[in-house]
Amino acid sequence: MNSPIPIRFEATDLDRLATAEGRVAVIVSPEGRMDPAARRANRLSKGALARLLASDRFAGAKNGKLFTLSWPAGMAAEALDVLVLAPNAPVAEVRKAGAALARLKDGKPLLLMAGGRRRVADLAFGLALRAYRFDVHKSAPSDEDGNGREGPSEAIVACTRPDEAEADFAPLRAVAEGVHMTRDLVNEPANVLTTTAFADRLKELAALGVEVEVLDEERLGELGMRALLAVGQGSASPSQVVVMQWKGGAKDAAPLALVGKGVVFDTGGVSLKPAGGMEEMTMDMGGAGVVAGTMRALALRKAQANVVGLVGLVENMPDGRAQRPGDVVRSMKGDTVEVINTDAEGRLVLCDVMWYAQDRFKPAALIDLATLTGAIIVGLGHENAGVFSNDDALCNAFLKAARAEDEGAWRMPLGKAYDELLKSRIADMKNVGGRPAGAITAAQFLKRFVRDETPWIHLDIAGVALRKSDSDFAPKGATGWGVRALDRLVRDRFEERE
Repeated sequence: MNSPIPIRFEATDLDRLATAEGRVAVIVSPEGRMDPAARRANRLSKGALARLLASDRFAGAKNGKLFTLSWPAGMAAEALDVLVLAPNAPVAEVRKAGAALARLKDGKPLLLMAGGRRRVADLAFGLALRAYRFDVHKSAPSDEDGNGREGPSEAIVACTRPDEAEADFAPLRAVAEGVHMTRDLVNEPANVLTTTAFADRLKELAALGVEVEVLDEERLGELGMRALLAVGQGSASPSQVVVMQWKGGAKDAAPLALVGKGVVFDTGGVSLKPAGGMEEMTMDMGGAGVVAGTMRALALRKAQANVVGLVGLVENMPDGRAQRPGDVVRSMKGDTVEVINTDAEGRLVLCDVMWYAQDRFKPAALIDLATLTGAIIVGLGHENAGVFSNDDALCNAFLKAARAEDEGAWRMPLGKAYDELLKSRIADMKNVGGRPAGAITAAQFLKRFVRDETPWIHLDIAGVALRKSDSDFAPKGATGWGVRALDRLVRDRFEERE
């Protein structure tokens, strides 16, 4: 698994500016004010930094802007990076400034002179999030395609209180590792990340104290998860449900339940998808990937909360055993579903796992995540996940957490009127409601499998799980969206207070 680059904190030593190799970064304000490290770098480089700050090139520079002086005189470093950042910059801009340092593509070690500024840990967090690459299947990774050797090989953050910065960064490092785990899972091709291989990777969380249990097809049949099993019956890969329990809270406290859709590849089944773009359906397990990454983050930082993560792992393939349009399947709850479109399979997976989560764990709240509908991309693009909920307090808490972590999320409506679109002539419901309000009817379908007393959120992450262009905190490809927001929600709402 990819981990964030090695980052360590050391006491400020201005003499290192002359001898450090690789890259050296100093910080200046948008007004061009230099701190002690920047002034020392300016003297070493015979005024090169001052000339930059006085130039038209620097004029109007905002937080996060990065300038590079190559082979600065008087320094051993190959590059002097000048990062623009105000002393009172908000957390989001501090993190983005750290991420800017990770976009450099030479793979050299980095010495970042942070001095006595506030939020040093957030600066390092941005660096850790953005310094990601997925090149395990490349014989000779290159920089040319934008997915090669990006970011420093390691980073030393020099500051006035390194022990304090290290303590502040420890939980953020855990979250960054969770984000990277999610990205790794979503980026993997389906011939590598089969349902069995996915389950095996999740078993590794046991080393962190997570209790991991794998339910095989026989057990799923005994439990009555026929809707889930029907999705995977056309695949050679066995359907599985993995249950991950983190017990960091009070012994008798009801857990938060996170449920993820884990369709490791989605052809659409008999309702076959068009060939164009089908290769991206390796990301249809994105919801399960976010659940896995969140569980890793919580375990690494030893969250004082009880959280259970459940993922339904299936593959939706068309063969002689595959379910057909017109089939009727019975869910674990007991409701029957007429399958109108086998490409609306994610809700069939989720409905059984959600019911099982409530039946077994009696959770304090339930959140499901899925790359569920193309309709949510039509509505919200790639900037926001769709948020559906039956509980205003829980929903508002999540939206607040998402805003704090700069992860786009937008609440969408639910309502009984949409149930009319799910009526079936021969079963309790259909699995699709037609093209109008497609993301909403999908959520309305899932709502039928939420017990009345359970606060619930459905997150449709189809537009945010994978991007074709890079973003502030991730290169193009899997984003890891949701791990940061869910981790903050746990901290804000579900952790025990000392």
